[in-house]
Amino acid sequence: MDKRSLYDGLNLLENEMRNNLEQLTEIKEALHEVVEKNTTLEIENQRLREHLQELNKLSDSSTEAVKQELSKSRMNLEKLYEEGFHVCNILYGSRRENDEECAFCLDVIYGERNK
Repeated sequence: MDKRSLYDGLNLLENEMRNNLEQLTEIKEALHEVVEKNTTLEIENQRLREHLQELNKLSDSSTEAVKQELSKSRMNLEKLYEEGFHVCNILYGSRRENDEECAFCLDVIYGERNK
């Protein structure tokens, strides 16, 4: 091997190493962006879970409050309704098809109450 081919070989190796270094830098930057986005999404996900838990607690407590406010007769109507029967004056006693909700029944059970 002569000096010229040795020098050319070193130049070629140097250029390849520069290219590899550029690729490594690009990969490192891309990885940094992915890690940063992942961290942001994890934080957002945790906040959404906490918010969902708060909403579930509020929903459960309001449902309990409504049930506690119901009179005994309305609670009986609610039980019949949950078993799949209409309690409204239009379709009273007939089965609800596919357990679909009935606005009239819900109004009878949970509607305005005169106190």
